[in-house]
Amino acid sequence: MSADKTWTHTSVPHLYRHSNGTYYARLAVGGKPTFRSLKTKVLSIAKPQLAELLQDNAYRDELSQDTAVTEKMTGLEALTLHESKLQNDPSTKKGTKRYWKTVVAAFRKSWPALLTSELRRVTVEQCEAWAGNAVKAMSPMRFNNSLLVLKSMFRIAVKRGVRRTNPALAIKRAKVRRKDLSGKLPNEERFRKWVMALREAGGRSSHHCADLVELLAYTGMRLGESNYVLWQHCDFEKGEILVTGTPEDGTKNGSFRRIPMIPAAKKLLVRLREENKPASLKEPVMHIKSAYAAMKRAAESIEMAPITHHDLRHLFATICIESGVDIPTVSRWLGHRDGGILAMKVYGHLRNEHSIAAAGRVSFAA
Repeated sequence: MSADKTWTHTSVPHLYRHSNGTYYARLAVGGKPTFRSLKTKVLSIAKPQLAELLQDNAYRDELSQDTAVTEKMTGLEALTLHESKLQNDPSTKKGTKRYWKTVVAAFRKSWPALLTSELRRVTVEQCEAWAGNAVKAMSPMRFNNSLLVLKSMFRIAVKRGVRRTNPALAIKRAKVRRKDLSGKLPNEERFRKWVMALREAGGRSSHHCADLVELLAYTGMRLGESNYVLWQHCDFEKGEILVTGTPEDGTKNGSFRRIPMIPAAKKLLVRLREENKPASLKEPVMHIKSAYAAMKRAAESIEMAPITHHDLRHLFATICIESGVDIPTVSRWLGHRDGGILAMKVYGHLRNEHSIAAAGRVSFAA
């Protein structure tokens, strides 16, 4: 059958309608003219699909049987497109992709009925009802990221011509309250007692758990960064530690940094080098990757509020600031790239005893 009888040209350039009602794009692949199905019989959906197909050839992969777009697009179809775009983005780090998978999994559990619902029929009131329930069951951060997923799904539906508006736009983000670290972080005496309880716990890895806690507290590194510190990254002559992050993605912001060895950090590393006697500079400094369970048990044994690996990063920043190190410098040590803005918001606090002592030096006397 000839092309003239099978496809009918529309008023839109490169857009043809098959005799069965399905719209096709007329393309030239490798210099050879060909028809490519847009897998829809709705003109308002076919137009934006054609535009994207002509603009970006990589979009062809999305027009598979599994992600065919129809006027009855369901939540699952939109969510699949959302995940596909994220997972196929070469500029997104693997760790970020893994994190967003957990967000999507939480969102699925929070609104399972949406996955089988037609997005064109979802109302603003239904989105508001989801938000009201989800914000009670999720942390503010998890809720806000789930909301981003929901809004993205409806943006896809609008872009494909399934509906005209995004019913989730009116939903506001939850307010994220920063931790009150002033009363949670241990003072120096309490910290030493906690580390001693860790070291003397009697477990097979107790000694290593205490070493990891000390390294995090004395350097401000993230737990994931400490896992990849090798002996070759420790420059004892310059008194610096090179933080590279994971081999695949690097650090959180994608760039390496150097942290000065404060006296406590240098003392720790010198002791570890003497005890372990690494055969190669490519051996990792730490023997374990996490100490959460041991940290919790040790805290309970001395009746201290439990703290996390990341809280040790807060402790490092707080001690540095209270010791007189300016916030922009602390910010660079932590790996922030905003000149200290985030550090001012997060670490600009002082523990109560330090704040009270500073207040005693304020005088209005003539």
